[in-house]
Amino acid sequence: MIASILPAGVVAEESHADEPAAGLFPEELRLTAGMSEARRREFAAVRHCARRAARRLGVPDAPLLPGHRGAPRWPAGVVGSMTHCPGYRAAALARAEAVRAVGIDAEPHAPVPERMARGIALPEERERLRALHRLDDGVCWDRLLFCAKEAVYKVWSPLTGVWLGFHEASITIDPDTRTFRARVLRPVPAAVEKGFPAELHGTWTTGRGLLIAAIVLPTAPSALPSSPAHRPRAGRYRRGANSP
Repeated sequence: MIASILPAGVVAEESHADEPAAGLFPEELRLTAGMSEARRREFAAVRHCARRAARRLGVPDAPLLPGHRGAPRWPAGVVGSMTHCPGYRAAALARAEAVRAVGIDAEPHAPVPERMARGIALPEERERLRALHRLDDGVCWDRLLFCAKEAVYKVWSPLTGVWLGFHEASITIDPDTRTFRARVLRPVPAAVEKGFPAELHGTWTTGRGLLIAAIVLPTAPSALPSSPAHRPRAGRYRRGANSP
């Protein structure tokens, strides 16, 4: 699913089943102490996806340990993102010379609770969600908004090292092209301000009971070709943080 919304040059692997924890490096196994069996299998499965993707880039297997705010520390010369939700695990990686950051997120295709929805959406976004629901009530647009904001955070956080709240990004979803635009509403740190776009552009898809969103920030506008696979159709809560 996820490969269809990523540009050429970004490799992705996904799984709808868990992998045994035996596939972990000793350093990773130590991190699983105290986890439930389900969480250990989830932890192992998403790393299995990431290592499969890394091999396609010619990068040897290595431990993927959490760094700042829980984001994985990728091998030198690689950027990436991982995501997991019930029934789905995925990782997307790219070479750092072509891509500055990748953010992916997958969520169950189900409405978010009302209280959570208020914590996610800005007033302007709530207006857009109402319009989207009138246009097509077969998509859980509030969950997609959450998914897109998680993808934004996963691009923003590794580059800036700064927290970004749900109300600090404004998302506009295009239902026809299955894309979205994100404006970050807080100042970009001076260290990364040069080259950081005024808007982040992402893609999304739905299927198999899931919503998936992705943002790829290239090093330059021409660094990556567009994906031939993607075609348009006629408060604070959990943070993924490219998370384990």
